[in-house]
Amino acid sequence: MSPANTPAGRRSADETRAVETSAGEARSTDHEPAGGGRRWSTRLFRSELWLIFGRRRNWVGLAVLCSLPIVINVATKVSAPTGGGPDFFVNITSNGLFAALASLVLELPLFLPVAVAAISADAIAGEANLGTLRYLLAVPAGRTRLLAVKFGAIIVFALVATLLVAVVAAVLGLILFGGGPFTTLSGTAIPFGSGALRVLLACLYVTVMLAALGAVGLFVSTLTEQPIGATIAILVLALGSEIADAIPQLHAIHPYLLTHYWLSFGDLLRDPMAFDRTVPGLLSAAAYIAIFASAAWARFTGRDVAS
Repeated sequence: MSPANTPAGRRSADETRAVETSAGEARSTDHEPAGGGRRWSTRLFRSELWLIFGRRRNWVGLAVLCSLPIVINVATKVSAPTGGGPDFFVNITSNGLFAALASLVLELPLFLPVAVAAISADAIAGEANLGTLRYLLAVPAGRTRLLAVKFGAIIVFALVATLLVAVVAAVLGLILFGGGPFTTLSGTAIPFGSGALRVLLACLYVTVMLAALGAVGLFVSTLTEQPIGATIAILVLALGSEIADAIPQLHAIHPYLLTHYWLSFGDLLRDPMAFDRTVPGLLSAAAYIAIFASAAWARFTGRDVAS
């Protein structure tokens, strides 16, 4: 059977060219001539990023993520909070930076996980479903490097999605409500630049939490050739963790749940910054990444790829 008759023919022209280009580049750059040293190339990684950010459906997904910050700012402008409610939302009118934090609070339980789940589920299962996985594995890059490239691209997407939500919310919030000194959750005022830095640290913290979900998704993606099924499985795991975390009777297992520390970035907005929950949150995310990335490697390196 010729390659034109395989399921890879269903892939768009741009994606097919990207796979072929990355394969050719890996062949030409992964090995030096005899007597030369091995040199590292980022072309396979850049090709993977192009596949992710070059797809229209991912652009649509990012646009949907940006719609919620717009709704939050407009709704707050039309009807400002009269008191009560979460501090992030109450303080939006005093400093537009809080719009970024309010948006993250609303996006993190569902919308951002959906975006990361879709990308991580498609990492291996999508290639297998389209029939392009065997072509990627035909290059000298090897399975370990391919898996590392896939996970690295998931992390980059999580970072871009988080920063995009925060930047859109903050810019629009500053336009509508202005800036000035940033009032921490402890009630003290700090300079605007320090407040912006705190928001950036919160975005990085959220990215690490989403990277842990991406590691789980990458493992699930190695178990199936159906990316939609993998996406659903990842979301069920994430939502199941959130539901279990909301049940007081299960408090004994709360610290071990994937989503338990997701909203702990609020501690970074205190004066001084508190680390009682952020450090355990980072350690928990690191443990999930180590466990599920290792499981994905063990599964993928021993997998018989037939598609």
